[in-house]
Amino acid sequence: MQIETPPSEKPYDKAEGERRGLVIVNTGDGKGKSTAAFGLALRAHGRGKAVKIYQFMKVPTARFGEHRMFEQIGIPIEGLGDGFSWKSQDLERSAQLARDGWEKARATILAGDHFLVVLDEITYPLIYGWLPLDGVLQTLRERPSHVHVCLTGRRCPPEIVELADTVTEMTKIKHAFNAGIPAQRGIED
Repeated sequence: MQIETPPSEKPYDKAEGERRGLVIVNTGDGKGKSTAAFGLALRAHGRGKAVKIYQFMKVPTARFGEHRMFEQIGIPIEGLGDGFSWKSQDLERSAQLARDGWEKARATILAGDHFLVVLDEITYPLIYGWLPLDGVLQTLRERPSHVHVCLTGRRCPPEIVELADTVTEMTKIKHAFNAGIPAQRGIED
């Protein structure tokens, strides 16, 4: 490790632009995409802002740690899917759930009643061809100017990356799962 001298001057100038809703993307093969989005949701909620979270691959009855906590503090979170695709008994039904869920999410975004709308794991129904990319892009472009939208998932389509204001790619350096350690309660769920 190399030791550095802390900066003595601010390393950037104050932005001069107007505050507005952002499109934020958390993508990549590393851990932390949803976790970062949930951190944004907590930050916004802590400022008294209305937040809604949609999870495209989770079942509506999911009770992971985030569901339990968000329920306690009053952040609505809704599972729109039927779980991992490899567990699906009917992929066409999975696709229809994604389409139905997108219509809910789209209506929420366009209504403008929420400061932040999180579209967790939306990249999967997009790359599986279950959702039309053009419709998602159109909604992101036409959303009310104060609405922030955070999209998560691996392999985010380049068209969304191009449209987004902020894109973070989580890169896996190593993961416990690859060493044979199973998912941990409270870490992965």
